Amino acid sequence: MRFFVLLYIICSTLPVAAQYAPQAGVAGSDAISKDDKRIVAWANNCTVERGWMNIADKAKGQVWLGEASYGTGKPDNIVVSLGDSGTAVLTFPAALYNGPGPDFAVFENGFVNGADPEEAFLELAFVEVSSDGVNYVRFAASSLTDTPQVPGAGVYMNARKVNNLAGKYRSGYGTPFDLEELKGTAGLDIDHITHIRLVDVVGDLGSNGSIDTAGNKINDPYPTEFFSGGFDLDAVGAINIPGWWPTGAGDVASTAYKVYPNPATNILHVDIRDAEIKNIAVTTVTGVTVIQSEASGQQHKVDISHLPGGIYYLILNDANGNEWVERFTKY
Repeated sequence: MRFFVLLYIICSTLPVAAQYAPQAGVAGSDAISKDDKRIVAWANNCTVERGWMNIADKAKGQVWLGEASYGTGKPDNIVVSLGDSGTAVLTFPAALYNGPGPDFAVFENGFVNGADPEEAFLELAFVEVSSDGVNYVRFAASSLTDTPQVPGAGVYMNARKVNNLAGKYRSGYGTPFDLEELKGTAGLDIDHITHIRLVDVVGDLGSNGSIDTAGNKINDPYPTEFFSGGFDLDAVGAINIPGWWPTGAGDVASTAYKVYPNPATNILHVDIRDAEIKNIAVTTVTGVTVIQSEASGQQHKVDISHLPGGIYYLILNDANGNEWVERFTKY
């Protein structure tokens, strides 16, 4: 019995070698294709502060591949390199909000190991968001990588060992980020994200190296002593922007309106696409109407701040007698 207890203790304290989503194309991956119909807009402005070819030897200079504008628009494998500790700040046609599932995805130009689809040559970056362009909050990142990454030496990383770091997936596939993870953060409105900042990870195992949220060293290619070193930004795609819908015809047909955020606390936003909504009502789950109002135009705000927390139904009616019902939660 003592042997089995000891064995259990040993096994339960060993680090888990791989516990996150696998590489794009492998079953179970949460990678988002550049053609994913959930993406409604691409970053349309990008500013870059270049990092170093080798942060430990700044005499070698900064990287210089690509222009900042290469980080905007749809992924095309034409990138802007950040270099060691370099940054990129991106904005969109409108602020992002916390919707169901991932809210945006970051695209890099990593390449897969031809001998093992689980592995790829990856260059990583931290991801931060802001509601004012001044104060940023970083997504909690995890790295279980234990093999030093040697540039050009055919050393690859298993995506299962990395979480919440941009660049986790190969070219053409974005790493998703969910604003729900930052809920309750002081000074951040997850329903009004105006800026996304990427910070290059330095994979040095020495004093210059980056660490994840748990204090683990993050191994990615280092040093990359050439003009295209560091994280190579291709694009950032927005999934949840108020009033924006996917461009796929099949998606639009079932999306005459958009309701956000859900759950909501004070204001429920209702954006109308193709219908002419005349009346908006909110009812309890037992059918009692608690809010009733007329609608005009395409954007509406429903004040639910006075309602007790719980589950409600939003009911929209147009002049032709059509009705849409959306369930939402009030916090």
